[in-house]
Amino acid sequence: MNSRPELYLDLMKRCLMNSIYGESEFTPISYRGLVRSLVLKLCAAHGLHIVRKRYDPRIREEGRDHPVTAHTMIGLKRLDNLQYCVEDALARGVPGDLIETGVWRGGATIFMRAILKAHDVKDRIVWVADSFEGLPPPDPERFPLDAGDRHHTRKELAVSLEQVKANFACYGLLDDQVRFVKGWFRDTLPNAPVRQLAVLRLDGDMYESTMEALVNLYPKLSLGGYAIVDDYGNVPGCRQAVHDYRQTQGVTEEIVPIDWGGVFWRKIQQAPPAGPAAQT
Repeated sequence: MNSRPELYLDLMKRCLMNSIYGESEFTPISYRGLVRSLVLKLCAAHGLHIVRKRYDPRIREEGRDHPVTAHTMIGLKRLDNLQYCVEDALARGVPGDLIETGVWRGGATIFMRAILKAHDVKDRIVWVADSFEGLPPPDPERFPLDAGDRHHTRKELAVSLEQVKANFACYGLLDDQVRFVKGWFRDTLPNAPVRQLAVLRLDGDMYESTMEALVNLYPKLSLGGYAIVDDYGNVPGCRQAVHDYRQTQGVTEEIVPIDWGGVFWRKIQQAPPAGPAAQT
């Protein structure tokens, strides 16, 4: 690779993580406790707001925080891994598009599109799959391991389709090589117009979201392509879904750690055709 694509992609990673202007990130102090609440309300009445510094460069690079303004929370190692997987698939001519299931503010898919642009690739699509309404309430009858899951209560995980499109546009990357799949995975992925994939990135947190993505998309992953799972190391339900799918489908490729949370493997054997999501 010549220096220009490498410099462009390095800058993209820094921008997507907001490590360039991170020092200007602050978050309001919450109204907890009677005295604090009274003080904060008094300040607010006079147009003043008490905030605290939010940005820690080490934590941001490790992907361990929830940024106020950054477009991704996956950290530098997982962005580096994504770049490696996409570039290796391109270099080896692995056929297919790129997809992420569960995109938050769109950062990883924006980076996928940037990689294609840096290499002047014009015949592949970046698929952006999300409900754009946060995560679904658990369905413990079909997926018992999701019982008690609270991800659906986290409103900060709900980022609208319009906002994600606007984030793509900020980088000049909203074009006809980006396609959006809106809705719950159980409704959209079985009939998603995705024919073949070179890179499949899962970031659905829950057992259900992970299993639905694997069942419906892993069979479309080309031999030599990459499967990446963002939450494997820190969400038990996600990890179990990966194990259950691999066991039932005879997937034996080595799972390789990326960092404290993410893992990936390269597909070297074909899986059976897509079918109904497995139950456990």
